[in-house]
Amino acid sequence: MVEKELRRIAVIDLGTNTFNLLIAEIGLSRLEYIYSEKVAVLLGMGGINDGFIADDAMERAKLTLLQFKLKCEELSVQSIEGIGTSALREARNSTVLVEYALHSLRIPISIISGVDEAKLIYNGVRYCHLITDATLIMDIGGGSTELIQADQSGLINAVSLDIGVSRIYQLLNKPEEYSLDDIKFINAYLNKQESSFFSSANVSVLVGSSGSFETIFEMVNKMEFPATGNSFELPLDLVMKELNWLISSTLEERMNNEWIDSIRKKMMPIAALKIKWIIEKMDIKQVFVSPYSLKEGVFMSNLDEI
Repeated sequence: MVEKELRRIAVIDLGTNTFNLLIAEIGLSRLEYIYSEKVAVLLGMGGINDGFIADDAMERAKLTLLQFKLKCEELSVQSIEGIGTSALREARNSTVLVEYALHSLRIPISIISGVDEAKLIYNGVRYCHLITDATLIMDIGGGSTELIQADQSGLINAVSLDIGVSRIYQLLNKPEEYSLDDIKFINAYLNKQESSFFSSANVSVLVGSSGSFETIFEMVNKMEFPATGNSFELPLDLVMKELNWLISSTLEERMNNEWIDSIRKKMMPIAALKIKWIIEKMDIKQVFVSPYSLKEGVFMSNLDEI
């Protein structure tokens, strides 16, 4: 069989906090990532809890999409696919950004449901992590958090909960430090949003999908997180140590910690509380970090169709 001609395609993940661009060459049973970039757009800042995209966030989004479009042209990308998640799902004015992207930049954006988002995350994670035991995949976003139950037979159940870090951060009026009252509020908020998903999911392994979990990896290992490759296991006791430090840390301490990405320094204690909440609720015994998530899942779906 003759190898089909390689195509160079791009996926843009339009997240609530971060826009991620990933470019790859794809052909028959072949996928090679050639460029990636992320920008802290903060699309949900100022409006996510009220169902709109604020004017300044809209301008940051348009500018970033233009920047990504120019990079795609520079690298001779043949097609671009945009994926909109929580902030765009809920915003009354999301069509402003979608129409700008399509008509001005020729970038089609599909706004997907939370469950479809979870399925794409699963596709990305299974590309780099061999699932052999009852596993919970967790992807912490700015607007939502996706939870996927899976085992060696495949995906069992998936849910998307509106417990994103940006959403909680703004509900708390953007704190620099997190008081005991703040921590109680966050835990109560998490429990209030709880889904029946938890009553049926009997898991012992947690796989964190990129994002905040990359920061935990870097804090534990004192090294930069590898952007590609297989998943990495983290000792549970060291994970809990870093989570507890983050929850009690001051903004100055986080600012001075070189292993916390600049876009996460203000909201990372919320992510830490969520991870700790899941570990304790599900009685997790092993923790892994996956370098792949939604955008890689889109590529895997494309590869499956070839």
